Amino acid sequence: DVQLVESGGGSVQAGGTLRLGCAASGHSDSSYFMAWFRQAPGKEREGVAAIDNRGSATYTYAVQGRFTISKDSAKNTMYLQINSLKPEDTAMYYCAANRRPVAAWWLKDEYSYWGQGTQVTVS
Repeated sequence: DVQLVESGGGSVQAGGTLRLGCAASGHSDSSYFMAWFRQAPGKEREGVAAIDNRGSATYTYAVQGRFTISKDSAKNTMYLQINSLKPEDTAMYYCAANRRPVAAWWLKDEYSYWGQGTQVTVS
């Protein structure tokens, strides 16, 4: 089965940067549609960015220009580069994957596989 493991979270000051990673096992990530979600306390899990099997990326409006999603197929790893961090970026960040292309990439129910999450705290 597919396993996803996030890494790279931490506590940073506003304006700082982080690079999150999502290591995939049990499949070749190049064939999967993958995404990053985040969930702040008391809020719904929201889609942040997604990347398809060709490497085409899409982002939610709130993070455009600050977040960059990418993947390294040789390492079976997806990344999320986060620049100019803001306190409102504080959340648990999750990676998600699905075997087939996802139309509504921002909806969590579209994805079959999830990681355990990595915490990002911005002060």
